[in-house]
Formats: sequence, C-alpha cells, structure tokens
Amino acid sequence: MLNRRFFKLLIPDTKIYMFIISAFIVVISYYNRIIGVVGVLLLAYLIYYNLKISNIRREEWTRYIEGLSSDIDSATKQAILNLPIPLTIVEFDGTITWYNSKFIEIIGKKDLLEKDIQDIIPDFDLRNVLQNKKDKINEVSFNDRYFKVLYNIIKLSKDHASNYIIMLYWVEKTDYMQIKQKYEEERSVVALIQVDNFDEVMQTTEDSARPLIVAEIDRRLNLWSNRLEGLMRKYTNDKFICVFQKSHLEKLEAKKFEILDEIREINQGNKIPITLSIGIGAEGKTILQSCDFANAAKDLALGRGGDQAAVKKNDKISFYGGKTKAVEKRTKVKARVISHALKQLMEQTNSVMIMGHKNSDLDALGSAIGIYRAAKNLGKDAYIVLSESNPSIRVLYDRLMEKEQYRRAIITCEEAKSRIETSTVLVVVDTHRPNFTECPELLKYTENIVVIDHHRRGTEFIENNVLNYHETYVSSTSELVTELLFYMEDKVNVEQIEAEALLAGIAVDTKNFSFKTGVRTFEAASLLRRAGADTVAVKQMFQDDIETIFARAEVIKKAQIIRNTVVISTCQDFKNAQLVAAQAADELLNIRGITASFVLGKREEDIVFISGRSLGDINVHVILEKLGGGGHLTVAGAQLEGCSIDEAINELIRVIEEYFREGEGK
Repeated sequence: MLNRRFFKLLIPDTKIYMFIISAFIVVISYYNRIIGVVGVLLLAYLIYYNLKISNIRREEWTRYIEGLSSDIDSATKQAILNLPIPLTIVEFDGTITWYNSKFIEIIGKKDLLEKDIQDIIPDFDLRNVLQNKKDKINEVSFNDRYFKVLYNIIKLSKDHASNYIIMLYWVEKTDYMQIKQKYEEERSVVALIQVDNFDEVMQTTEDSARPLIVAEIDRRLNLWSNRLEGLMRKYTNDKFICVFQKSHLEKLEAKKFEILDEIREINQGNKIPITLSIGIGAEGKTILQSCDFANAAKDLALGRGGDQAAVKKNDKISFYGGKTKAVEKRTKVKARVISHALKQLMEQTNSVMIMGHKNSDLDALGSAIGIYRAAKNLGKDAYIVLSESNPSIRVLYDRLMEKEQYRRAIITCEEAKSRIETSTVLVVVDTHRPNFTECPELLKYTENIVVIDHHRRGTEFIENNVLNYHETYVSSTSELVTELLFYMEDKVNVEQIEAEALLAGIAVDTKNFSFKTGVRTFEAASLLRRAGADTVAVKQMFQDDIETIFARAEVIKKAQIIRNTVVISTCQDFKNAQLVAAQAADELLNIRGITASFVLGKREEDIVFISGRSLGDINVHVILEKLGGGGHLTVAGAQLEGCSIDEAINELIRVIEEYFREGEGK
C-alpha cells in the first residue's frame, strides 16, 4: 500500500491531459468530422503510448527501490557484524542465538550458542528486561568489569520459528565505576568525639593523676586518628573533631569502633571507666552537611547513654557499642536550669497539657501528675491526656477518679484536640518517640513542646521541641520530674496522692530500688516521702489479683533456657497479657545463672510484643533494637507486626545468637 502511494507521487498523472484533449476533439468533430476522426486516432495512440511509458517507469522504480532495500539490508548486516560494542541476540527464555566477536572478548570463551545468558552472566536477570525494569539492569558486573545493558525487543516475520528476539547491547562503564568508587572512598567523613563522663572522672580522681588521664585520652585518640590517616583536633577539654576518608569507615564499623574499648581500659588512677560518644557524619553533599550529620549522630549517642558510636549516612543511622550503663551525674545544675526554663514557658501560657506514652505505666502517669502539679502551682489550667486505664495503672487511676479535680483534669485525645491552642505548652513525658505518644496528633497543634524522658534515644524522636530534658542515667522520668518540681518553688505544694504517684513511678522503673538506682534516686524518694508519700499506699499500687499471679506462674513454668544464661517464655491467652509478661520477665531473673529474660505475647491479632529484662551483663536494648524496639540496657521492649508467636521466637533467637557471635554477650 505504501509503495503504491509512493509510485503515484513519482509518476506524472496524464489523465487530466487526456481529458482535455478528448474535450477538444469533441469540439473539433462538431465543426469538422474528418479532422475529428484523425483526432480520435491520435488520442488512441497517445493513450497507448502513455500506458506503455507508465508501465516502463513503474518497472524501473520497482527495480530501484528493491535494489535500495537490498543495499540497506546489507549495510545493516555489516553494521551489526562489525558493531564496536558487545552484542548478543537471545530469545525470551534466555537462549543465546547469536553474538559478535566483542561479546566473546568480555566472556573469554566460545561455543556460547544455545546456552542461557543468565548462566554465563549470573548478575544479569532477563526478567527485568521482559518486565521493562530499566532501573534494575542499569549496571551488570562480570569479571571485575561493569556494563550498562541496553536492549531492543524485535518482532520477527510470521514464518520465523520464534516471534520475538531480544538484542542486548553491553556498553562498558568500568572506567566510570572505578572513578566513582575512588571518589566515594576519598569522600570526607567527619567524626565528633566527646568524653561522656569527663567531669565525673576528674571529680573522682586525685589531682596528681588528672593530667595523666587527660594525656592518655589525647594520646590514644591521636593514635586512632593516625591509623585512619585523618586530622584530629581538640577544641575543648572533652571534645574532639576528626576528619578522615570514607575508605576507613568500613574498617571501623567491622571492628565495631574498638577505640571505645581502648578508652574504657584507661587506668591512670581514675575510679570510674572513661567512655566516649562518637558521632560520625558521612555521605553529605558538602563537608558542612557531613558535619551536621555528625552532630546529630553524636546527640543520638549521648541520648542513648553514651559509650557508643552513631554513624549517620543521610537518613540511615547505625549504632555500635553501648555496653556500659550510663554514669549518674552528681551535679544538679542542669535540673535547676531546666526547671527555671520550664517555669518560664508555663508562665507565658494559659494552659498546659501533659501526655505520656500509649499503654501508660506508673512512671508515665506519675510523671504526668508531677507536671500537672507544677502547672497548677503556677495558676495554669492543666490537663493530662489519657484515653483509657489499663491494669498497670488501675489502682492509681481509680484513686485519682475519686477526686473531682483529677476527673476534670484527665481528658481523652479527642477532648485534648478541641481544647489545645497554639500557645499551649505540651509536655511529653516518659517517651521521645512521636508515634508512641498517647495522642500523636497533638504535636501538630502547638510549637511549645517540652520533652522529658529517660529512655535511650532512638532514631525517631520529637524534633520540634523548645525544651528537651533527656537523661538516660536516671532511674525514671518520675525522678526527673520530682527534681524539676522541687526546684520550681522554694516551698512546693504537693498533695499526698501526687507524691505517691511519683514515688510509684520511681519504684516501678527501679524494680523497688534494685536497678538503675543512684544517689539522686534516693534523694528524690526522700523528698517525696517528706511531702507525705505513704510507702504502704505505694506498695498497694503494685498488688495483683489472683488470676494475674496464676498467669505469671504459668509463664515462668513454660520458660526455656538458651545459651545457659538467657531464658525465653511466652504469655498467651491470658487477661492483661502485657502486664503479666513484664512481671514474669522480672521474676525469671531470679533463676540462678540467668542474666537475661524475654517474654513474648500477643496484644492484638497480628502484633507480638516482647518484654526483655537483664541484670546488666547482656544488653537487652541492643538485642531488641534489632527488632525495632528499644529501652535501656536492663529493661527493653519491642513489637513485631504480621507474625506468629513461633515466628517471633525464632526471630528473637536469631538476634540473640547474632549478639553473642559479635562478642557482645558475656
């Protein structure tokens, strides 16, 4: 059809001429019949001659076009045969039907016909070609060479055995990849280093030994920097900056930042171990951005208790170390400064809202009540956001509901959203993760957000806060709030139930003053006792019904021991399963030789929770962090979605084994 149209354009159309001549002959015949007959004869001859010439021209054009097509086919074949890049023709099942000499050069062997291209080049997946996933086949490596694969799917004639073939063009980009790799290796990495407990170490060390400690820290850090071929500078007594090439970062991560252990081993008369927090910033677009990454990573390391390194590569963050407990700070200067700042914030607003984490416990509710009392003492409207009670707080909650002021103060999430204003001070206690809060939507309604927490900092945290009091060394958030409350006023007005709520919060997180208990913990408890807290009433908040006690005993009965020091059990089909699991995990630590315990249970249809406890030798935070959880060295938890109890147990055992293989377990 196309050829016919082409010929019509090239061959002159003489029909119109014949029509004009015919018209003239008709007119002439009207006046002279003899001349008209002669004209008819001449017209017949012209028609015959025109048809003959047209046929000749058509045949000539056909021969010309056919010859031209043949030349093009020949040129195409020669171009393919002599293509300067490797070319392979395969069928849809990957069978090689043809290849050129350049392809033989990169493979290094012949006789490739009828073989599968994916067997010859394992890094190449033909399914990505068939599914048109160009981003998946952008780079293919073979024999230390890199290729970009271009392809063309061609439909063949009907009489061919296969309807389609795939032409694969292998464009080499080895030089580019080598340059790219060299560029990546030579990119600058910024490390910000801080001695966590420098002031505490100096205060507990004799004057004559202090210069030796400082010199030894400097010496070991400079030796570490020299091994990295980096530049180290000290800009304060306890802070350093080091810049080195990225090629050394993999070695540091593989050895899990052994400098942390080297510094901890320093013994120059210091009574407590020296620990570091290291923030590493890498893969920033500029060295300034890498420095920002390093600063954020260092804040994370400090927020998680120190003695660890945090590596931030854009949005990816990795943690190493964290083997020791955070050292309690004896000075209360920061507590006094924070209390005055919080007081000023409250004085500038009309209302204060306080919320803890979902499934509130006594520490969250107790610290919320403490902040509530601080706001009421300043004459402000204060509300505690708590959607519902749960077994962990039922006794305290019921006692609060007996009083009118607390019935008005405790509101649901929906009520809070209707009452909050842009000037409202929102205090988040006992958590720093936005999605873990009682009502995450409230964080969008105000800019005056205060965070008070004692948990090790995770990658997710409330960033838009105006005041952040995050201390991982303390026993509980209730301890922090107690100090803040008593620093706000010279004579603090605290009701008995409020003091008991704060004391219960401290007791629950310290397991009755057994874990993470420092001097300041007992000082806070003594302040609350002086304020009227009844220890018997506090103990009654921990009383359980007979069903809970039986359920806890059943969980302990089902426990199994792995690696001689770790015990795992499950809590299923029990009322208040999460409370029972936490209590059972504590009880399992009473078994002789056990240093860590994990209890698993189902909270909802597809959510498995894990409660982890430790005596300190095993870091349950590091273990459960690999499953998306977190907490402290001795107390941690996690949630797994979309899996069964058995699958969760297998996953937990896997990360525990990985923890021991990495040499973390004792």
